[in-house]
Amino acid sequence: MSTHLIQNASQNLSDVLHDVFGHDDSSTALVIYDLDSPLSTLLSEAYRIALPKGIFINFHDTDAQDILSQIDTLKAGDFVALVQSKSFRLSAFRIRIELFKMKIKVAEHPHLGRMPTDEEVRLYVNALAYDKTYYHHTGHTLKNIINEAEGAVVHSGKEKLIYRGGFEDAKINIGDYSEMKNMGGQFPIGEVFTEATELTSLKGRTNIIAFGDTNYQVNIPPHPITIIIEGGQIVATENATEEFEAVLNMIKEEENVIWVRELGLGLNRAFGKDRHLSDMGTFERMCGLHLSLGAKHGIYAKEGMKRNSGKFHIDVMLDTDTLTIDDTVVFDGEKWVV
Repeated sequence: MSTHLIQNASQNLSDVLHDVFGHDDSSTALVIYDLDSPLSTLLSEAYRIALPKGIFINFHDTDAQDILSQIDTLKAGDFVALVQSKSFRLSAFRIRIELFKMKIKVAEHPHLGRMPTDEEVRLYVNALAYDKTYYHHTGHTLKNIINEAEGAVVHSGKEKLIYRGGFEDAKINIGDYSEMKNMGGQFPIGEVFTEATELTSLKGRTNIIAFGDTNYQVNIPPHPITIIIEGGQIVATENATEEFEAVLNMIKEEENVIWVRELGLGLNRAFGKDRHLSDMGTFERMCGLHLSLGAKHGIYAKEGMKRNSGKFHIDVMLDTDTLTIDDTVVFDGEKWVV
């Protein structure tokens, strides 16, 4: 593990601690970590540099009750980082949820073991870089445009995906928690998301370049796959792979139809069409667009669809040339132009 990479990671984390969380030595910092993957090992070391006065607990070397006792000493406004090769569990104690109830600031780094290669580690470290001006300007501008919009068109090669009838109130994941109940979440960050006000209004065709497979890993097909959408549901595909058909069949077996729900606008410039990694929960921040397949959504409720009432929320990344919202081009090539 190169010294340069550790230094880069520690600098990026220092910027996040300062610019996102406003953390300083007047508050306690607790890092719960494991050493079960290259990324968790690197981030643990980087946090030690960024938080020289922090308290560090190896999750697998510490009794669960001792971890809970340490958490009990924290006060509102303190900071906790969760550096996890998989996802930490303490019986029924949901760590991040309980920390939020205590008004603790949380940076969660889950499923790091899914990204083991040197290139994935490098991309992940780069994705932690926090350009406050870029994220705040781009995120809030897109949110405001979406909330006033009547429709949008996604251009993907010769294909068009058409939104009509407006969008749900856009949500932001840009490191600005000033209007949110909780401070923190999963890192790296960089996303604005919404969905059609009326799901059945969505129609057209678009090409996808990656999707979450049945093992929750990012699958990169050898060629773009075209999905055909009518009434807000996938009704056909072209050039689909066996792996993608398996995903669609899995959704159909449980939900009968394949709803297209979230429209995600990824802002993280570390990830792109040729810069991908294996964990979809991280890769969905890719600078570009993604959709979710399946009825499940934890934020938006629709008639006949309570929040999280469906079983599936599977992300697919679009091969986007441009995104036009009303009459304004907001994405062109591989960058946001707002």
